[in-house]
Amino acid sequence: MTRAVGYFVHHQGRGHAERARAIANELVRHRPVTLFCARPDIFGLLEPGIEIIELPSLFEPTGEEAPLMAALPQPSNVHCAPLGWPGIRRAMARLGAWFDEVDPALFVTDVSAELGQFARLCSVPHIAVLQHGDRSDPGHMAAYESAVGLLAPYAKALEQDDRPSWMKDKTHYAPGVGIDLPAMPGREEARRTLGLPQDRDIVCVVAGGGGTGMPSAPLTLGARCEPDSLWFTIGKVTSEWHETPPGNLLHQGWVDNPMNWIAAADRIVSSCGNTTVHMVLAARKPWVVVPEWRYFDEQIAKAAVLEHAGLAAVMQTWPSHGSAWRALWETASQLTPAERGAFVDAEAARDAAAWIDGLATSLWAEPTHDGPAHIVPITKALA
Repeated sequence: MTRAVGYFVHHQGRGHAERARAIANELVRHRPVTLFCARPDIFGLLEPGIEIIELPSLFEPTGEEAPLMAALPQPSNVHCAPLGWPGIRRAMARLGAWFDEVDPALFVTDVSAELGQFARLCSVPHIAVLQHGDRSDPGHMAAYESAVGLLAPYAKALEQDDRPSWMKDKTHYAPGVGIDLPAMPGREEARRTLGLPQDRDIVCVVAGGGGTGMPSAPLTLGARCEPDSLWFTIGKVTSEWHETPPGNLLHQGWVDNPMNWIAAADRIVSSCGNTTVHMVLAARKPWVVVPEWRYFDEQIAKAAVLEHAGLAAVMQTWPSHGSAWRALWETASQLTPAERGAFVDAEAARDAAAWIDGLATSLWAEPTHDGPAHIVPITKALA
């Protein structure tokens, strides 16, 4: 029997679903795959044979919750485990029943420290997806320690230097997994597709999907001090009453083809969500990064490794005047975008799927030697 792999996908933002889809579409060639998510509609095109099971959200209240227990403190080894939430109870029951019925080879969590620990308590091996940020708290470390493997959706060269060696030893790096690199057009082709002029300097501002929107007031300052350039924003942007938008700043809103807009640009401004980062790395453009607030300083940490690697000009807060924008672009122009191709891999999803399948096979293999089984640490056994 070929055991299945279960895969939990957080529904905030787009990156979790994009990399899960890419990996699942490759992994299903080897073994059955079941995706668990509170929003089954976010995956896009999946290969035949991939099952989706909807779970109640683990963090959004529905009105059924017991309000008096909301003030009770949580233990340090969990991040979101409120008491009196029927939705969470139903999600765990649904997942636990699947564990018992299917007897899976592995369970992947992208991301939930609680579900990683839950899988371990149910005697199901699990893989935790890594994200940047300060993850040294007991909740994350319990999930990482109990995992049989860790999956990092970025290049090893972009790893944080504070990760302990035992974590790195069981990490598979999948640079840019979920990014369709062959779909990235050239600059001229992208401009023809979008109907943009070939002879204008174009700045593309990329707002991610995990927050409330990128502030447009700082962008008005950057565009105004470059009247001969066109500035386009894609994604959600928030405006303030005191703005005086210049005519060369144009908001496109959500688009279905962000890679075309990035490819068409001469320069990029963005936050640093994982999907955005790898699309820009693939495009190899001068790049300004302003990290957004995220739990555990995720984007601040990612911006730091990008800056350390010489890939982007980073500012922790938005420029508040034209001179600050000019200084950022001067820094960005001195970087070497041609080197960015080493940080994305067109075969990342295929290789990650092969790693997951190989790990699952090794974990459930029968001993081949005589006498009692000799148990060794999982990182050595799979080396």
